[in-house]
Amino acid sequence: MFTGIKISQIFVLDQDEALDFYVGKLGLEVNTDADLGFMRWLTVNVPGEKDREILLEKPGAPRMDEATADQVRELLTKGAMAGTLFFTTDDCQKTYETLLAKGVEFTDQPTKRDYGIDCGLRDPFGNAIRFSQAL
Repeated sequence: MFTGIKISQIFVLDQDEALDFYVGKLGLEVNTDADLGFMRWLTVNVPGEKDREILLEKPGAPRMDEATADQVRELLTKGAMAGTLFFTTDDCQKTYETLLAKGVEFTDQPTKRDYGIDCGLRDPFGNAIRFSQAL
């Protein structure tokens, strides 16, 4: 059966803005940036983790018609269709402070929980991002 997960997908409204956020602020790296003609295939990954990618996809063809893409963009803008990404870190507080200094806006400050220290933020498009440190 399945042996792993290769690519996860989230919707973004602007792929260049997504690159600025995910690479410029969060420190991920570009895995693939290819013009397929009908769409831009843009994936990022945690540095050194090239086997696990996040597809930063604009709503539209070939996956959906323009009317549906408009609806998805509207729902994404309202925060009603956001995806969620979960990352791990060795030092939640330090990662929080580093990202805060880069202007990242947080929804939750580092908080100790039963499973570890957890923190939350949103990307510019409404997608939720959490990262945690195991105890």
